Amino acid sequence: MIKLAKQYQDTISSAMGNAATLSGPADNLINLSIGDPDQITYEDVISSAMMDAKDGHTKYTHALGDPELRNALHDHFKTGYGLSIPIHEMLMVVGACHGMYLALKALLNPGDEVLVPEPYFTPYLQQVTHNQGIVVPVPTEASNGFHLTVEALESALTDKTKILILNNPNNPTGASLTKEELTQIVSFAQKNNLIILSDEVYRGFSFDKAFTPLYQIEGARERTLVLGSFSKDYAMTGWRIGYVFGPEHVIDCMRELNEGICFTAPSISQRAALHALTHHEAILDDLRKEYQARVNYVHERVQSVPGMSLHKPEATFYLFASIKETGLSSDAFCEKALKEAQVLFLPGTAFGASGEGFVRIACTVDIPKLKEAFDRLETLLY
Repeated sequence: MIKLAKQYQDTISSAMGNAATLSGPADNLINLSIGDPDQITYEDVISSAMMDAKDGHTKYTHALGDPELRNALHDHFKTGYGLSIPIHEMLMVVGACHGMYLALKALLNPGDEVLVPEPYFTPYLQQVTHNQGIVVPVPTEASNGFHLTVEALESALTDKTKILILNNPNNPTGASLTKEELTQIVSFAQKNNLIILSDEVYRGFSFDKAFTPLYQIEGARERTLVLGSFSKDYAMTGWRIGYVFGPEHVIDCMRELNEGICFTAPSISQRAALHALTHHEAILDDLRKEYQARVNYVHERVQSVPGMSLHKPEATFYLFASIKETGLSSDAFCEKALKEAQVLFLPGTAFGASGEGFVRIACTVDIPKLKEAFDRLETLLY
């Protein structure tokens, strides 16, 4: 028998991983668990990428990524946000999770502590611990829409704290921090000499206010790595393509680490990302309108389900709904919804202990399917 390394012998599957295996146990299942929307990549992006493949873009790219794509990203952030990011401070990666892993690998020493606002994107836990860091959860509260506060950060700070992972807009809560809140968080990081890993994967889906990249905040840039992805903004989850921006010496270290992992992101996916940027406004406008309509619909429907409640959605296509008034735990609620209504959610505890009493709803199906899901839930819980 082949023995696993000791650190993985007692590994337990995450709720997200388990949900993925339940993607089709019955024809009647409505899956609102995993953040893989029903949208298909824009047709012009697919066809242009395939043409590039036929024209020879099937080899390794530069280790930092296709120069044409990195130049396009430079222009995109210059035009859209007034930010000038040199292409040597960019690394193309196999999705933002790959980028986060490389960043933590480059920065963490054994025992370094990482502040992780909770509820948190589930893989952060494994990414930190696999790189010998220690996760220090920083709970946020439903009463203020799960917005991170400096007071909460200060209460979690120790002399071992090195990194703050900031996920904005947030998965799973949908919270979108204001410029004023981000300014306070950067001041806290400066005061305590912290590195910020700013996960901005959902930057395209901030509904009621303009998204503020952390790089726009004075004092942030010299201590921040930005992680982004084409997965959600451009309906390209399966292409597995993302990017990291950061100081040149950190990007160079990540590039060297990546030589022993996958060397470069897939060339064809990088070409697809390039073409997605050329259609940025059309693609993102369509997706944002669709997802906003979905989350608004679910927000309305939640109010009619006994025992469920929900803050007004701010961003992303996720909703973090309270089920405390049902008297059920998060796990029990999700089990009941799956078994009796064939609706699959993720329990709030998949995103940290403070997620107890909540479930995450991923609006990854169209409104008719969302209607059917909540019709079933109303009947189930009355």
